[in-house]
Amino acid sequence: MHQTWFQSTNARVAGAFAVAAGLQIVGTLLIPGYSAPFAIRALLVIASLLAVASIGQTLVVILGGIDLSIPFIIGFANVVAAQLYGGGWNFGLVCVIVGVLAMLIGALNGLISRGLDIHPLIVTLGGGMIVQGAVLLWTGGFPSGSAPQAVSAFVSIGGSVGPLPVPALVPCVAVLTLLVALVLARTPYGRRLYALGSNPGAAPLALIDPVRMWMVTYAASAFFAAAAGVLLLGFTGSAYGDVGQPYLFQTIAAVVVGGAALVGGRGNYFGTIAGVLVLTEINTLLIGLGFRPSTVQAALGLVIVLLVSLYGRERHVSATI
Repeated sequence: MHQTWFQSTNARVAGAFAVAAGLQIVGTLLIPGYSAPFAIRALLVIASLLAVASIGQTLVVILGGIDLSIPFIIGFANVVAAQLYGGGWNFGLVCVIVGVLAMLIGALNGLISRGLDIHPLIVTLGGGMIVQGAVLLWTGGFPSGSAPQAVSAFVSIGGSVGPLPVPALVPCVAVLTLLVALVLARTPYGRRLYALGSNPGAAPLALIDPVRMWMVTYAASAFFAAAAGVLLLGFTGSAYGDVGQPYLFQTIAAVVVGGAALVGGRGNYFGTIAGVLVLTEINTLLIGLGFRPSTVQAALGLVIVLLVSLYGRERHVSATI
């Protein structure tokens, strides 16, 4: 039964990559310059930013949870990093502070969700809104500051690294993808994550501490959301508290398109990467065809609803054993 389950997941991952390739071909045929080098670089950078933000969502969905605080943590990191750096702080120290604060927020989300048995959708959405409110109070609604030139160059669409005609962000995300996949497949944490997501009731019998796993996983999710926020600061050039809002459901959609089950226990980061490419291709294609941003947003929303309606009603893996 497990073999059939994993075969189904792999089939969805392969299918998502095939859809992404098909969308690229369609765009090339319909839109002049769609596959030009600069356009490809832009697509890869945008996809890489979403990929970083989606790492945490992948982990929490495998665990059997969901993280709606990701866009708020992105905005929090974006604004706090800009404000502190603009105030003369060393940017390395700023990144450490932002990362630690984000992990504390995420760990608290995990503790409340699992420790008090409150659905993570409510906890993470409420916690995210508290964080957003605190940032608004701190900045008065008018954040300021920017990122160092090195960060901007790291994510610049026109940048390159060595012989590669892409900014350093793209190969770094490729390496990060391999590392995340390795952690999920080859480490005790990865095995415990799948075990807890597959059978929450039996996992404690295998000496897995559910509360600790939820805290660690949600802390990791918040950390990668914060990393995405800092990268977006370099990408846009200025602080913006709502910069993470497009990632609210895009991270969920990317995970689901990649074959993960919202009921937990199944999924992998390679699948998420495939989902990221599909969503980025859809967004780029619709914009290239001249659709207004509101129409593009509505189309992406429709895609998400269809995917969740198809994949979100699956039986939990423990019910198929």
